[in-house]
Amino acid sequence: MANAPKPTTAQKENSKGSGIFAGLAILICIAIGWILFIFVMGDGSNFEGGDNANHPISGNYFGMIYKGGYIVPFLMSMLLMTFVFSIERFFVISKAAGVGNVDAFVRKVQGFLASNNVDAAIGECDKQKGSVAAVIKSGLKKYKAVESDVVMDTEQKCLAIQKDIEEATALEMPMLEQNLTIIATLVSVGTLGGLLGTVTGMIKAFGGLATAGAPDQAQLANGISEALINTATGIATSLVAVISYNFFTSKIDSLTYSIDEAGFSIVQTYAATHK
Repeated sequence: MANAPKPTTAQKENSKGSGIFAGLAILICIAIGWILFIFVMGDGSNFEGGDNANHPISGNYFGMIYKGGYIVPFLMSMLLMTFVFSIERFFVISKAAGVGNVDAFVRKVQGFLASNNVDAAIGECDKQKGSVAAVIKSGLKKYKAVESDVVMDTEQKCLAIQKDIEEATALEMPMLEQNLTIIATLVSVGTLGGLLGTVTGMIKAFGGLATAGAPDQAQLANGISEALINTATGIATSLVAVISYNFFTSKIDSLTYSIDEAGFSIVQTYAATHK
């Protein structure tokens, strides 16, 4: 039977560290969003008379965004979170792929296996590095280990190799999916936050229409502006988040496919050469 690899202390620490990073990143993004909203967009130089209680200067986008209301800094924070976690995932997944092209690496491993040169295949894994190479290297080591086993038959040995690869994959690949849940959540929350800002803006707009006598044109304009600014910010957040999520999901699927392809080659090669 294949011995299941146990999670190491380093892996547990990496998981804990990723959780701490996520929490700090969210808090920092919220703080930056509010700082930008109050001190940059709410700066008096963006408004008539130097007072942010007045109308924005014509064509001043910072002032217009500030008039979007207090939902805007939360939406800005979520947009920042999307960029931060996308950059973080990019580096993690790139590191998992290794130093070279994954497809070329898998083809080299398959070539060495075809010539029954397992040591060269393991050496190629050491050159490639990353999670994909680590999983394949685990399978190759098991390949060599079962060759000296006189108790198991060929079918049992193939199953042992396959199980070892699956267990190594189960330990390596979940790290790639960390924080993708946050990006996926931002897809929905960004849209809902923008919709909430739109509704509050329209409430103010209709409040301006409801005044006795002539409508309050300033309140009407501010309400419509607030609604549109929140809508635009919410859509932008969701757009960036959904593109990022789909991109990284596709990358992870591609890495998983490469592992499956190489794992299948290892098992089939052993079965073919040890009949």
